[in-house]
Amino acid sequence: MDFDERILEMRKQGEALRQAFGYERNLAVPIFEDVPWYDEQEIAALSRKQTEVEQAAPEARPALIREFAAMRDAMQKKAEGPEKIWLYPADIELPATTEYTDNSEYVFNHDPDYRPFMYEMLIPANVTPKGAVVLCAGGDHGNCVLTEAYQTAKDLNELGYQCFILLNRVNHNPWNAIDSGADASRAIRYVRANADKYRIPVDRVAYAGFSNGGLTGDNCIQYFSGEQKMTDVYPNYVPDELDNYYGAPDAFLCVYGPRFPGIPFDWTGVVYPPTFFAVGREDGAMDNLHYMEPELLAHGVRTEVHTFAGVPHGKAGISFVWDEQWPNFNLWLPLADAFMQDVYRNR
Repeated sequence: MDFDERILEMRKQGEALRQAFGYERNLAVPIFEDVPWYDEQEIAALSRKQTEVEQAAPEARPALIREFAAMRDAMQKKAEGPEKIWLYPADIELPATTEYTDNSEYVFNHDPDYRPFMYEMLIPANVTPKGAVVLCAGGDHGNCVLTEAYQTAKDLNELGYQCFILLNRVNHNPWNAIDSGADASRAIRYVRANADKYRIPVDRVAYAGFSNGGLTGDNCIQYFSGEQKMTDVYPNYVPDELDNYYGAPDAFLCVYGPRFPGIPFDWTGVVYPPTFFAVGREDGAMDNLHYMEPELLAHGVRTEVHTFAGVPHGKAGISFVWDEQWPNFNLWLPLADAFMQDVYRNR
């Protein structure tokens, strides 16, 4: 079964749940994705309730959905929070190759008028940054942002990195590889353009992608590394000042997000950065790793691979929502720190 077939099967399996829960769940997506604006305990509890609904027997769902909706509607934003960084000017039409016009059945977390953005998560002014990391959660974003992006950004802040939570057009949900990768590239360009503000060298911008967010990182590199430009894939695109900056990462942290076996990758013009893999040994992404890592090595890409005993899929930053069950997986963070610093010293 290829990647497109897997996606279709997953959507088919989720159809009954979507019909029962889609509307109420989708109303919560902006809360999860605006996580810096909300109380951490409350938003974590809302995420746990969503999981409870999704795992419940059909006859138990109506009552649980009502509980979820009540919790969601009671959520209040903090008086102060970070501003959204919109990736494209408000007065332009987003460059796109995906045709997407309808979400009335709540197949996706984001409607056709969605516009991608970022949040800053910065370290104190008295701490010298080691670099910057743009983080992209997996799945269709939503509550995945809490653990894979927000909590991991907090952890990387502790290690000395300026961090940015990327809310891009999500790969295969429904946007294609080019559009999802373009948003990641745009985020990286923005950080480089503001390197002085963030107190980092312009060539120390890493990208961390989790599961589907890792596929997005691979998309970014395929279409926007080396000398490749936005106008190569969007002929009507009008470049602006951000397009003067390099649009692929200096290091790629691919966390249980290697490319699926059989997915084509055009290496023409690609400059693939040093890549760090972290995958649990009980994770189906191990098959993806076995496919992708040899290909990178064959093209001379520097790689580092870490696998973790007993760990299933999607456990980065999990302590934000759930009790810690796989503490060994947290070791990927200091390992990634050492990897990035070694890359920056030895290029």
